[in-house]
Amino acid sequence: MVDKTGLTGEYDFKVQFVDEGPAKPGAEVAPASDPTGPSLAVALQEQLGLKLETQKSPVQMIVVDHAEKTSAN
Repeated sequence: MVDKTGLTGEYDFKVQFVDEGPAKPGAEVAPASDPTGPSLAVALQEQLGLKLETQKSPVQMIVVDHAEKTSAN
């Protein structure tokens, strides 16, 4: 995720949305308090005025191409 809002500082806010993602294997899923609530993207736009946009952007990453266990020494 790349922040292009131009906003600085720290903010404390609460966004209410319905988790639409798949549950992790073995995790208990709590029932949504309002199953008809907004998705995260809709909630961010309606409640905070922020819009998520899909874009391709260069990112820094580290690639580990080989690893070995350390010796006993």
